[in-house]
Amino acid sequence: MKRDDNEPVTDSLFAEAPRRKPAPAPLADRMRPHTFDEFVGQEELLAPGKPLRESIERDLLQSIILWGPPGTGKTTLARIVADTTQAQFVAFSAVMSGIKEIRDVMSGAERLRKTTGRRTIVFIDEIHRFNKAQQDAFLPRVEAGDIVLIGATTENPSFEVNAALLSRSKVFVLRALTTGEVTTILERALADPDRGLGSQRASIDAGALHAIAMYANGDARVALNLLELSVAAAPIVDDRRSVDVSRVEQAIQRRALLYDKSGEEHYNLISALHKSMRNSDPDASVYWLARMLEAGEDPLYIARRLVRFASEDVGNADPQALTVAVAAKDAVHFIGMPEGNTALAQAAIYLATAPKSNAIYEAYNQAAEDAHKDVAQPVPLHLRNAPTKLMKDLDYGKGYKYAHNEEDAVADMSCLPPALEGRKYYDPKERGFEKEIKRRLDGWADIKKRRKTE
Repeated sequence: MKRDDNEPVTDSLFAEAPRRKPAPAPLADRMRPHTFDEFVGQEELLAPGKPLRESIERDLLQSIILWGPPGTGKTTLARIVADTTQAQFVAFSAVMSGIKEIRDVMSGAERLRKTTGRRTIVFIDEIHRFNKAQQDAFLPRVEAGDIVLIGATTENPSFEVNAALLSRSKVFVLRALTTGEVTTILERALADPDRGLGSQRASIDAGALHAIAMYANGDARVALNLLELSVAAAPIVDDRRSVDVSRVEQAIQRRALLYDKSGEEHYNLISALHKSMRNSDPDASVYWLARMLEAGEDPLYIARRLVRFASEDVGNADPQALTVAVAAKDAVHFIGMPEGNTALAQAAIYLATAPKSNAIYEAYNQAAEDAHKDVAQPVPLHLRNAPTKLMKDLDYGKGYKYAHNEEDAVADMSCLPPALEGRKYYDPKERGFEKEIKRRLDGWADIKKRRKTE
């Protein structure tokens, strides 16, 4: 079919798309506080008269590291500083910035201070993601006073920030928000007609609001994102969007627990599990175990820690403990997750309720210390095998006593090098099966002592 020359040409592939109104920023970004009066939480740091707030309001801030969980106000604090200070404010993201960008800004900060006397405040979000070379690039300018550094991190600065940079900064710890504080933030977002959801005429019952605050786990950003999603998905009834608990549960599906398998929280939780089992607390033990598994921890990592615990903290007070721990590891490997969670729970509770002894742990450490600090002691001749005539001629094996030929299957014979004669490494406790082991060792010691005097 021939096209009419007067017909307009429309090519759907290259036609200019109609211009649309830009999508609004996420609710969490729109509701970000602009002043201290809007800030919720962290009163111990930001209440009127507190040193951090005073230094920000008086524009006297020195280099600081803000350490805390996600969604607790670290970036918001940096933005308040940006709005308050007379200094030049530069924001970096450790994910997006490289060493070249850092050096360019550092050079600019040096020129600015020399020419105008103004300082530069540099905000580094997720500073723990910067490598050593990137962090080192800031150090000369911090020392010279050209920049004031504000670092934000969810990881322990002791491990993630260079010692030289850390020593020149004050660390402020931000805590996770309480459920009540998160609820206050949600209520403000619902009521605010300009930045929040007030214009959408949303109706949300108290139970649903509490469910969102609980799910957020102290993270305001998570709470506001879930609120926005719940309201957007809610049906419109009588010109209002109604949100109840069931609607929130549909949006949640699964609670996102605060956990970073490579970060400090990983070590905090495994430490809590280990110490709860050591203190014979099965309830705390199964709780910390569940926290790790539900957050996505590798179950075989936990199984390995349980196996270690069985030897280190239970040992021969209950020799069955190691068998139970290894069986749990095999069960997890065999059936996978989530079915393997009960095998790990069984092992953790067994270990928590078993009699405790660190005698094996102490014995090995003492023996290892002797092995390292002393000259390697030769194996006594009577303990050496003599498979050749030459070895027999050199007295290999001479004086060895075969225990099964001795009364009570115990020979009057030392098995340690002469330099370590009489050294005791293993000292069984008076708990669990080690009471029986101690009785046996004491009995054998008496037999050996008696034979030496015969």
